[in-house]
Amino acid sequence: MRLVPWLYLGAAFVFIYLPVAALVLFSFQESNLPVPPFQGPSLRWYADILGDDDVMQALAHSLMVAAGSSAVACVLGFFAAYGLARHVLPGSAFLRGLLIAPLTVSYLIVGLGLLIVIQRAGLGLSLMTAGVGHVVINLPLCFAIIYASMGAQQQNAERAARDLGADEFRVITLVTVPMLAPAIAAAFFLSVTLSWDEFIISFLLTRFDVTLPVEIWSMLRSGLSPRLNAIGSIVFLVSVTAVLILEILVFRKRRP
Repeated sequence: MRLVPWLYLGAAFVFIYLPVAALVLFSFQESNLPVPPFQGPSLRWYADILGDDDVMQALAHSLMVAAGSSAVACVLGFFAAYGLARHVLPGSAFLRGLLIAPLTVSYLIVGLGLLIVIQRAGLGLSLMTAGVGHVVINLPLCFAIIYASMGAQQQNAERAARDLGADEFRVITLVTVPMLAPAIAAAFFLSVTLSWDEFIISFLLTRFDVTLPVEIWSMLRSGLSPRLNAIGSIVFLVSVTAVLILEILVFRKRRP
């Protein structure tokens, strides 16, 4: 009977990672079609996309939007969590629900709403508007992670710092933020991971300067290619790297 859970776990991992393994394998395909039989290995398609200015520009745009929007979302999420956790406000439960509510809304609805607002305001579509959209979808996540980490331990340390004469700015920067650093790091890297490969918001809120998922979509219209597998492998590598950095930072902070 002990074998059954392991078989179930193995089947689950195969179901999740088999498509990724196939994508990575056929990114080293020598021929022009990413289908069996496998012909390779070859770095031909990696060299091809690394030499493609449009792909590299889209990659840089994705990194810029992901890092910038995640940083802004973490800052706003921290201040919202701090305000609602440390101060008694009228309707605080409603405000918390309102902040988390966008997590339940489809990205398509959010993107269309932002598109209408931006057009009504007379603003042009750009990477900046895409970044704003990513802040909107990542802010609830950052708020939820940071708010959940604000416990009595941090509050007692903050009170002790105030009793010793620290002003509110020093309490936040020297006590609250360092104690919440693992949660803030988790919120940031998780937001980067989600923003990095987000398509709908980026597609609706950009025009000429596109992100990597939008560039991949435009390439898909001409059919499957090992180039797409190579790009997908790079996207997967960046996402895994972000998660590994998060794990290292969190575990280091938790070591006694």
